[in-house]
Amino acid sequence: MAWLLIDNSNSRTKLALGDAGGLLAWRSVIPTADLCAETLAAALGEIRFDAVACASVVPEKAAWLAEFFSGQPFHQITSRSPLGLSFGVPQPETMGADRLANVVALKSKYGSPGIAIDFGTAVTFSVLSPEGIFIGGAIAPGMAAMTGYLADRTAQLPLVDLSEPASPIGTTTAEAILSGAVIGHRGMVREILRKIISACGGQPKVVATGGGAEFGTKGIDEISTIDPDLTLEGVRLVAALVFVSAGANRWKIEPQMDADGRE
Repeated sequence: MAWLLIDNSNSRTKLALGDAGGLLAWRSVIPTADLCAETLAAALGEIRFDAVACASVVPEKAAWLAEFFSGQPFHQITSRSPLGLSFGVPQPETMGADRLANVVALKSKYGSPGIAIDFGTAVTFSVLSPEGIFIGGAIAPGMAAMTGYLADRTAQLPLVDLSEPASPIGTTTAEAILSGAVIGHRGMVREILRKIISACGGQPKVVATGGGAEFGTKGIDEISTIDPDLTLEGVRLVAALVFVSAGANRWKIEPQMDADGRE
């Protein structure tokens, strides 16, 4: 049995195949802004799969994907999914599906305590306690968000392409922005990480993932591993619990209700 695994983030939608043994070789990526029936059908081509598991942080795309795959078993990851872990946060239903997938994979592959840092449009820190409980984390702007904000909110500062600064002292406005964004962002990540390590106890394994991980982690010695497949592996592990361990009747989760009985 093969499953289609979907990591639907704000910037990119990553697709992979997996089964009970692990992730398989086939992969595809679609810019999330371009995700539609035509691009998804073209990406899937002739591949075959028995069910679909999805971690989405884009509600309108999540609803669309559920409709697109409505003719076959489809599971949208939420805090009510079978995750194989417990929560030490008061409102687990507010946790993003990508963070849930990350901590599922973190616990399975690397143990606990652990910290998953996902470098995307936002940078998310998700923390497992020494007992393997998801206890929360932090969310900060991504590097591109910092440069984009300056360009959007100022009259004269340009939007710059991210690259390694030649010097921390920029000799032009663009170089100065680049220095502030890249060096400043890494400093932010380092300081948040150091505070989390101090607070969570033990010697956590720190694993980075996401499209900006290779660039964003340079010089941050506390990050021991870069795992580009962490989120997809978490989706695969949830798929195994949903489609195999939990039985076929568990592949749809009922909508969550708030205190007033509304979805």
